[in-house]
Amino acid sequence: MKKWIVTCALLTMGSMAFAQLNTLTKKEKKDGFQLLFDGKTLNGWHTYNKPGFTGNSWSVEDGVISFDVTKKERGDLITNETFENYDFSIEWRISPNGNSGIIFNVTEDPKYHSTYNSGPEMQVLDNEGHPDGKIFNHRSGDLYDLIKSSSEPVKAVGEWNTARIVCNRGLLQQYLNGVKVVETRYDDENWKKMIAGSKFKDMPGFGVDMKGRIALQDHGNPVWFRNVKIKKL
Repeated sequence: MKKWIVTCALLTMGSMAFAQLNTLTKKEKKDGFQLLFDGKTLNGWHTYNKPGFTGNSWSVEDGVISFDVTKKERGDLITNETFENYDFSIEWRISPNGNSGIIFNVTEDPKYHSTYNSGPEMQVLDNEGHPDGKIFNHRSGDLYDLIKSSSEPVKAVGEWNTARIVCNRGLLQQYLNGVKVVETRYDDENWKKMIAGSKFKDMPGFGVDMKGRIALQDHGNPVWFRNVKIKKL
């Protein structure tokens, strides 16, 4: 009898935890946050430079955005809406040896073949299992190829992490699991110098726009996202 009661209690707690996914708290609603993922569909999203989702690798399973590498139609998942000054957060989980990213201020234009041709990236990575983990400023939480994280509060591969990106009138802040790991301006000469010394130096559209879409990267590895929220500042 006691075992049955404990089991029921655990199942109830699990159901409550699941019910809280992809929802806003009263405080978040009061503060002006909005959901970018309803937990059931990919409404509000599309594949970069492509219409629709026929055969697409991105899908929704159990309240989570999932990436399936076996599907034929590939590409980064991107918001329909563009954002300028905002406070964005998302939870991510990466596969063993996996690589992905959160790319922001993306300009969607056929002249750019990828989201990273215009948008900076907060790296999502299995630091210990993927080769990029050995590269300075290519690890989880880094502003990819631009700024190394001040610390590495990333959780073990397979666990959920919370990323937060704040873009506010030229000030960029990146947080990983509640810890600020990157802060810089993206509207000054130092920003231009960083780009000139990076792999993006020959991409004239990179890091230019102070607004754009937000993308979840298809890097060819399984990755999962949930609790996608934004507040316009």
